[in-house]
Formats: sequence, structure tokens, C-alpha cells
Amino acid sequence: MRDLRKDYVLDKFVVVPPMSDQVSEEKSKEREVKLRDNSQKCRYCPGNESMTEPALLALVVKDGMMQRLTDSEDNVVEEWSVRVFESDNPIVTTSSLPATTLYTDRPLYSEPAYGYHQIVVAAPGHNDKFSQLSVEQWTNVLVVLQDRIRWLYTQKSVTYVSIYINSGLDQDVSSAHPHLNILTFSTIPPTIDLEAEGFHKFMNENGNCPACSIMSVESSGPRQVLATDSFLAFCPWAPTYPYEFWIFPKRHITVFSKITQKEINDLALMLRATLGGMSKALKDAPFNLVFHLSPEKKNSKQIHWHIEVYPQVNGWSGLERGFGVYVNNIKPEKSAEILGSACRKELASLVGIT
Repeated sequence: MRDLRKDYVLDKFVVVPPMSDQVSEEKSKEREVKLRDNSQKCRYCPGNESMTEPALLALVVKDGMMQRLTDSEDNVVEEWSVRVFESDNPIVTTSSLPATTLYTDRPLYSEPAYGYHQIVVAAPGHNDKFSQLSVEQWTNVLVVLQDRIRWLYTQKSVTYVSIYINSGLDQDVSSAHPHLNILTFSTIPPTIDLEAEGFHKFMNENGNCPACSIMSVESSGPRQVLATDSFLAFCPWAPTYPYEFWIFPKRHITVFSKITQKEINDLALMLRATLGGMSKALKDAPFNLVFHLSPEKKNSKQIHWHIEVYPQVNGWSGLERGFGVYVNNIKPEKSAEILGSACRKELASLVGIT
């Protein structure tokens, strides 16, 4: 099991391998051999299900009806629409703690990196892209994410569920297949913790949700990218990345797993339109997409949930890496103009407007 280490002073997390872990080293070598032997095969494609862990959930859509199935020793679910399984290279794991595991004290604080790491294969097609998935398929993915979040929060030692996409950033053949990562932590990640503190302070000082206040400013403004019935996409006032944009539900809600089916359908449309527009405007640039969610177990760390998208069009200098001061060479207003034009065209084609 890996170690979760914290900075000497700051609440900054780093997951590292244990100082001596023969089992981990052997597993890593086995995985390298497995990947090399199957270098031309995608583990996530239909027909290659035996190359991954068994499906914890396989969503099968037949005659307009959704079936939530699982693999068994005797049967592997076929003709799935979305498939979920444990990662074979987990960042965190629920495996038994080794007898030598120590919880060390500051300034060298460490604890076991305990948690669940699941892969959500977003579509059967290897060459499908998130920017090209149908709205219906995006709806299926969002339904599965809700299912996973609800289940994971019933498990012990799950304080936070994180969801993210790395698109176009890895070299492994399977990484090209559209998929999401779900990781759980036994504590709240620093970025979410800091964001929640900011939300709490703003609400105490102003009496309302900062996200709702932000949306009232950004709606129909120069940084708006796209709006649907239930969601607003905009480039933030002070973006870390060029062309960065956020998607917020217009309704004040802290929990993604409780949005309605109508809102899921609308979010699917928003994601398809914005990622499709971004792909065309930025020529398929790689990107990260992250869900910023409130922890769902009883907790005061609440935020207005939302999605953040970070296109990766250039690197960082020492100023960003060393000092946390970010230089953005394109104004968010210009980013919104470029993205907005492309996303509106994408949305129009999706809803049949020429």
C-alpha cells in the first residue's frame, strides 16, 4: 500500500510508494510485463474484459431501458454501454494494511493511502472522444457516476469522492479510450477544503452563496461561454489555465448525486456542447476535467458543486510552479469569446438548429 504524505507545514498531499515494499515492486513489474505483452490491445475495449478487474457495474441499455449488471465468475457482461471496475494500477487501495504500516507524526506525517480507485469506461468505442459522445451516452455516464458516488459514501473510511478525466495526456494505448477516474480519500483534499473555507467565509460575510453571486455576475456577461436551462458555463475572472472554464448548476445545490434526471439530461447536453466546441476551437488539445463536490457524509465543508475544465495548451514556468503566481497570456474574456462561438455552434447542431 502506498503512503499518503503531507508537507512539513502545509496541508499538501503527496501519494508515494512505501520506502520498502517488495510486493508493490513485484506488482509493478508484473503490470509492466502485462502491458508490454498486450501493447497493441486496449484493456477497455469490448472483448478484452478479461484484461481488467471484473465489472463492479456494467450499464446495459436495451429497448430504452437501463440494466445495472455485474460480472461474475461464470459470466462477463457483454454489450455494455458504460463499464466500471477497480483500477489495476490504483493510486489508493483498500487492500489489507501491512503490519509495518505506521502513522507518523509531523513534521514527517504519513498515513496509508487507503481508498477506492475505480475506472469508468465512458463508451465501448476505442476511438470515441468525450467531445464526440452522444448526449444520450453522456447521460448514461452521469447516471453511473451518481450510482458510484452513492455506493462509495456507504463505505467505511470514505470522506471524499473525487472524479476526474485526463484526456490526451497519457501514452498507454488504453488511455486513449474515453474513461474517468474515481478516487476516494479518508480526508478532504486540500483544494476542496480551501474552497469550502472560502465559501463559508463569503456566506458569513454576505449572507448568500458565492457561486450563486458569481453566476449572477457572469450570466450573459463577457465571460459566459454557454447557458442551458439548468447550467451555466463561463471562463472564470482569474483563470489558472488558458481557456479554462467552469460549469455550475444554476440551482443552488451542494450534492451532485441528488440532481434530478432532467438536470442530468441538461448537463449531458452542456458537457457534449462545451467539450465538442472546445475540441474544435483548440484543435483537440488535451485537457483535465474535474468535479468539485461537497463531501456527502455529515460535514460543514460545503460548496456549490460544479465542474472545472483545464485545457493543456502550454506548460508552466518557475513562477507558477515555485510561487503559485499564474501567468495567463489570453484574457478570459477572449477565451470565452472563442469558446462561446464554437460551443454555441455545437449546441445548435445538437438540438437541430441550423
